[in-house]
Amino acid sequence: MKQKTILLTIFVLIGMVSIFAAGCVDSEPAQEATVDDVEGAGPSESMDTSEYDPTVNIENFVEVIDNPYFPLIPGTTFIYEGENEDKEPERNVVYVTHETKVVMGVTTTVVNDKVWEDGELIEETDDWYAQDADGNVWYFGEDSKEYEDGKYVSNEGSWEAGVNDAKPGIIMKMDPQIGDEYRQEYLKGEAEDMAEVISLTESITVEYGSFDNCLMTREWTPLEPGVAENKYYAKGIGQLKEIIVEGDSGYMELIDITTE
Repeated sequence: MKQKTILLTIFVLIGMVSIFAAGCVDSEPAQEATVDDVEGAGPSESMDTSEYDPTVNIENFVEVIDNPYFPLIPGTTFIYEGENEDKEPERNVVYVTHETKVVMGVTTTVVNDKVWEDGELIEETDDWYAQDADGNVWYFGEDSKEYEDGKYVSNEGSWEAGVNDAKPGIIMKMDPQIGDEYRQEYLKGEAEDMAEVISLTESITVEYGSFDNCLMTREWTPLEPGVAENKYYAKGIGQLKEIIVEGDSGYMELIDITTE
């Protein structure tokens, strides 16, 4: 009887240790999404899916996108005009909708982006953005539609984080520093845009106004070697201008901002 009691005590103790160990594993906090997760490869490199794996914690995202360099307040419309590589006029209207889309469990803001070339609609895209608790704005994908002669022809360029190994990236850091380099999107062979912070003190004049201490980034994709563009952002406004500086030509600049 005494031996049975001892054995029973041992089994109970083993069970308690097992439960305690399991509890320790389950209680480990989830890793938060950080900007370090999206630090990318060099300008001409293309990563394998296993090499780029940002961690997304849905509890680390907030509802409002108010990053000073990339504010996306629903009801705001940004109007841009410029020229393409053939010197034809282009118009770009970016509308921050009141709609949301859940991607990888994160509630994103839907931004509608339309481009006209010489008066003809050539592309319409719904982009999906979300801001983390540190103020960094993440890019979770896009639903892109291309048009010719007023007719839909393709959804090339569309991708969604969490689908077919596609992964989100950072479109704008909260505290960009010169030399920062990061991935903006990732679907191997399809969406591999990257950016580098070049300056924080640029002075830019566009039709909408003149601005000092602007952020300048250089953006490119290893899928199009030799092509790059510079983008300029002002605090409290957002993107002011983009201009192709390598491998091609063309530009787009801010004309007006309207709110509902």
